[in-house]
Amino acid sequence: MRKRSRPSPALRLAVRTAAAGTVAAAVAVPLLRKRLRVPAPATVAACAAGPLAVAVLYPRSRKRDVALYAMQMWAFIMVHELPYDDPERLRARLRSRYPIVADRAIGFGRLPNERLQRGLARLSRVGTLNRVLTWAHWLWFLEPYLALTWILLRHPQRFPRAARQMAAVFDIGCVAYFVVPTSPPWWASEQGLTGGEKVERIMVGVGEETWGSAWPKMYAALGGNPWAAMPSLHFATSTMAAIALNEAGPVEGAVGWGYALTLGFALVYLGEHYVTDLAAGAGLVAAVRRGEPLAEPAVHAVTAGLRRLERLATG
Repeated sequence: MRKRSRPSPALRLAVRTAAAGTVAAAVAVPLLRKRLRVPAPATVAACAAGPLAVAVLYPRSRKRDVALYAMQMWAFIMVHELPYDDPERLRARLRSRYPIVADRAIGFGRLPNERLQRGLARLSRVGTLNRVLTWAHWLWFLEPYLALTWILLRHPQRFPRAARQMAAVFDIGCVAYFVVPTSPPWWASEQGLTGGEKVERIMVGVGEETWGSAWPKMYAALGGNPWAAMPSLHFATSTMAAIALNEAGPVEGAVGWGYALTLGFALVYLGEHYVTDLAAGAGLVAAVRRGEPLAEPAVHAVTAGLRRLERLATG
């Protein structure tokens, strides 16, 4: 059997240098894009190349899988903000009417957001409810990653598939934010687009009460792209986490689904999303799950190419 030849030191160095430079560019380009006026397509390309470069730099291991997913999430965070770099241009394409029409049909003539806010305002402990549901919303910034961490630690064989599907939900949702920018209910209400139905952004009041003078900066940090509402990636990723946890075990699944359903209710009540956004998020999860077998040939082809480069880089 013919023995595979080792790559020359020069080739190994060249591949490793190129991959390391790509990782550095994936971090630096989105941060410097405004100052250097980097075109959006170049920024997207730099971000998308980052996870691939991580796969080239290091042999397959649990640590590399985590690093690759972290780089992918960095790319998502940066890219989903890109459309809002030019707010006026984005606003010219903004869609606000169709989710209002759809949700009024769902709510039998009234927005479910407004129905919930008015109905629950009669509760004597509505302040406590607002805080509990707002914290459920804020915890989303950790929940998908905590779910994947649990799977990594307790069910490591399931981690690659779970992380791959979660990443696909984030990435496809990000594409939708570019193609169909859609305003959330609280914003539409502020602009008078919901008519006599007023939808409050309850999170703001809770944030001011909870964080005091620190809240304005925190609020600004949360609003990288306020028109990234359709589909609801809050609900989609928490649903994907619930499915992954449920496949790992019934107790984990119960916790995951309990959180996902609580978050879905909170997002509508708090004025963050329409029911239509949540339905689209659930549909996205179903599409990723059902579409994975169709994507496998392309995934295998990319993986094979990366492994060849990895062998060159690691010798």
